[in-house]
Parts: sequence; structure tokens; C-alpha cells
Amino acid sequence: MERKSRLLGEGEIEVSFEFFPPKTDAMEETLWKSIRRLEPMHPEFVSVTYGAGGSTRERTHNTVARIVKETSLKPAAHLTCVDATKEEVNEVAQAYWAAGVRHIVALRGDPAAGVGESYTPTPGGYTNAAELTKGLKEIAPFEISVAGYPEMHPESGYEEADLDNLKAKIDNGADRIITQFVFDQELYLRYLERVRAAGIWVPVTPGIIPIHNFPQVANFAGRTGASIPAWLRRRFEGLENDSTTTHLVAAAVATEQVMLLADHGVKQFHFYTLNRADLVYAICHMLGIRPLPASSQASANAA
Repeated sequence: MERKSRLLGEGEIEVSFEFFPPKTDAMEETLWKSIRRLEPMHPEFVSVTYGAGGSTRERTHNTVARIVKETSLKPAAHLTCVDATKEEVNEVAQAYWAAGVRHIVALRGDPAAGVGESYTPTPGGYTNAAELTKGLKEIAPFEISVAGYPEMHPESGYEEADLDNLKAKIDNGADRIITQFVFDQELYLRYLERVRAAGIWVPVTPGIIPIHNFPQVANFAGRTGASIPAWLRRRFEGLENDSTTTHLVAAAVATEQVMLLADHGVKQFHFYTLNRADLVYAICHMLGIRPLPASSQASANAA
């Protein structure tokens, strides 16, 4: 495939960022430095994750509420079905709406015991993300994003079942699909073809994870069913104790991935920041995205 060395034009792509809620005061300071660092890039939205079993429920809510109050950003709060009844989940959703949150990322959620363990629906709770999406739409006219898996969800078993589950989410009102991170752009493009062939026409935003630490990301990928191409492993060989070069390589890899997908008409990208702003900022800069002045950013947000 031909590789093009060019900056994408202003407004040619849109980005969104994912953060996770802090567990300590030090982590909270890091999170808010990251939010403030990336805010001038004017992302379409920023999402805040939700721990297994609702373990970060309060921290997620507090982070999202603070984003609403103190920034120009549009937050999307993650919400899962795990270890909560429908009434409890609905109360959380209603609290988000009351706090000014208009966008929910609706997920089934990982088992409370962790990724890879068997999932059992909570008695009296939502069974899966499709059912959760329907329930949320009945509460308020939320914008709802749901997850998609270019390499299939680890529990799906086969592609048809994975697509059937995805279509159920869309049929129940989901507005956008955000994919699990993927490193081979051909996997995303083939997935997009399958999604469209299934009659699903909402935006399918690819997830991009900048590799700040290759062993950690590779381990996470192995637990979530995302493959690591051999060429990618080679790029990070010998850099285990060299974080500076790792970040330079990571920025180049992610930028190349976005530009290749942009050449195929993909214009929206969701970055899993891991609360690390500098690497994502550098990638956005290489893609031609520039900070908006404060006045322009306020006007854009109001629009």
C-alpha cells in the first residue's frame, strides 16, 4: 500500500479522547493535566470509563460532572450492566442527565472478576448493551455510542453472532460504534465492509491506542482479543528500557495508521489516551490538528 507523507488539512478529521477516572490524588492531578493539555484540540467528545462491577461509579460520575462544569468539552460517560439492577443503572443515567451529560457509552461491561472470566447477567439487571441502549433511550434522548470488535468480541464465537449483537444495539437506538483498538488497518476496513453489508449505517469510529509501553499494551491486547502484528513487535524490539524512543516510535505508528485510514475515507478517530496527553498531543499535531484559541474554542463549543 502506498504511504503518503502529508499533513491532513484543517477540519479533515475529527478526534475524540478516552480517559479513565483517577484512583489517587496523584492520578487525579495527572488526569486533569491531560484533560487541560488536550482540551484546545477541540475533540468531538471525551469519554470517561467505568470500572468492572461499577467499581469506579462515583469517580466516573465526579470526573464527568467536573468536565461539564469546568471545561468546554462534551463528556460521554461510560455505563455498564455489571453488578447493578436496572433501577440502579437508571438512577445513574438520570443523574448524568441532570448533571448536563447528554452522551453515554453503553457497554455490557467486563465481569467483576476481570477480563477473561465468564459473564453472568445481574439478576434484575440489563442483560447486555443492546438492552441497556433501549433502556437509556427510554429515560432521555441520550446520544449513545456502543462498542464494536473488528476481531470479534472474545465471547462471540463467530462473526455472524458478533454482527447480530452489534445490529441489536443499533436497532435499539445506538448512534455510533467505537471499535476496540486495532493495529492492522486492513482488519478495520474489512470489519467496516461487514458492518455495512449487515445494513448498519451509523458511524464506525476506529479506536486508536498510542503505545506508551509495548509490553503493557500487548498484554492488554492479548486479554481482549486484539492481535499484535509481527511488524509492530519488531518496531518496539529492544526498547523495553527506553521510554523516550518508545514514544517517538508510538507517535509515528499511530500517525501512520490514521493517515492510511484517512486515505480510505475514514474521518473520525477515537484515541485511548490512558490519561497520557503528550503522546496523543504529538500525534494530533502530526495529523495537522492545531489548538484552537480560547475564543474560537468557546464559539465552536457553543455551536
